[in-house]
Amino acid sequence: MRFFSDNAAGVCPEVFDALARANAVDTAYDGDALSKRLDGAFSDLFETEVAALWIATGTAANSLALASLVQPYQGIVTHEQAHIQEDECGAPEFYTGGAKLLLVGGEGAKLTPDAVTARVAGIRNDVHQTQPAALSITNATEYGLAYSPTEVAALGEVAKARSWGFHMDGARFANAVVSTGASPADLTWRGGVDVLSFGFVKNGGMSAEALIFFRPELAIQARYRRKRGGHLFSKGRFAAAQILAMIDNDVWLRNARAANAAAARIAGAAEGRLVHPVQANELFVRMSPEEAARLRAQGFDFYDWAPGEIRLVTSWDQPPAEIEALAQAIAAL
Repeated sequence: MRFFSDNAAGVCPEVFDALARANAVDTAYDGDALSKRLDGAFSDLFETEVAALWIATGTAANSLALASLVQPYQGIVTHEQAHIQEDECGAPEFYTGGAKLLLVGGEGAKLTPDAVTARVAGIRNDVHQTQPAALSITNATEYGLAYSPTEVAALGEVAKARSWGFHMDGARFANAVVSTGASPADLTWRGGVDVLSFGFVKNGGMSAEALIFFRPELAIQARYRRKRGGHLFSKGRFAAAQILAMIDNDVWLRNARAANAAAARIAGAAEGRLVHPVQANELFVRMSPEEAARLRAQGFDFYDWAPGEIRLVTSWDQPPAEIEALAQAIAAL
């Protein structure tokens, strides 16, 4: 019974159906009819004009987004436990040509305006020091906490006051939207976000994510960077088909609701053990090695996250019986 990562979740049937329908001759790369639909579809979703590009992976999406915001000699302010710092093997530095990540602490992997301001306060405006030029946050965070529209906007004001670009890593953006009840627009561009890495793979997609540029002019160079980085599929319609299948009829929200609801059920059984509030589909639970072994002996698979702490991740396709079994097993410890 799999609770170690939503990356291992299944592909939702709407995506498979869309791939089958896309299996017809069309123009190559991103000139096909499906790829051309992305700008309009996401403009409707976000209630403003955007430029949308498909991309294969979240790592590439984050890295290409940041490369569109900074020069190689500049810096990106982000949390010290952000995915771009801890889990992408230096890809942001690689794609930006060497831009430095300027790290900030904060509970639950969340940034605050005060913490960001304090981090950059001592940086001199001279050629001897890396100059910050972008801010990057993750929503929901690496510890499953969701930024509200108010929190996003407060950070957006910090970025705007300094003429920084503002990037949001939305690997679990759908889960954050469901958790907060906010509109996609309120969680992004209305709060000052310039570019969003919109995650689909964790939420029922197969091999496609989306880059959403709320400043469409930024997408011009991003298209060249995507090609140069080896991410321009010759049959791009299959990537576009996956994405459109999930935003049509709000499949992306349906899947996120299922994953969040599963996490909430388990959280209720783990009351008193939770390291962080459960606001998306990740749970960090205090547990001794002996207790973790008892769960594994019952067939549950998960990560040992830190000493005395495990991580559980629920997915859109988690069988209800498995969710209930895990909740009861934790309650019985």
